Amino acid sequence: MRSNIETIKELYAAAEGDRLDVGKFVSFFSEDAYVRDIPTDMEFRGKDIAMVAGGMAQAFPDIHRELFDIYAMEDVIVVELAIRGTHRGPFVTPMGTVSPTGRTIDVPCCDVFHMREGKVVSFHCYNAASILQRQLGLADSATAA
Repeated sequence: MRSNIETIKELYAAAEGDRLDVGKFVSFFSEDAYVRDIPTDMEFRGKDIAMVAGGMAQAFPDIHRELFDIYAMEDVIVVELAIRGTHRGPFVTPMGTVSPTGRTIDVPCCDVFHMREGKVVSFHCYNAASILQRQLGLADSATAA
């Protein structure tokens, strides 16, 4: 049986823009799992979990998550990473869809996963939304605090 860290590394690999496999990404989640984007308070459950990987890859077809550190504490996995890519497709946000800007992003992030029997039961994404907004030209440094 693979370790929780190996599972999380495979989950990230399935969400990479150059080899996106949404079905595989979703397969790492338990039936009752959810994903929550903390800055936007958006939550995804069931089949909507596919939108987490698919939506980002649609907006940033070359999306890559560089994993810096992974910490395991029993069934909790914490990952420090950067989300990188070029905005070439529609980006759906709670405030509406942002048309492609052609700009690149390099967004610091910390993800917290809770695992049960080798499956993800919760995934909380703490990304630096204000940095993402500035990098896409949606806010200046004074308004994106």
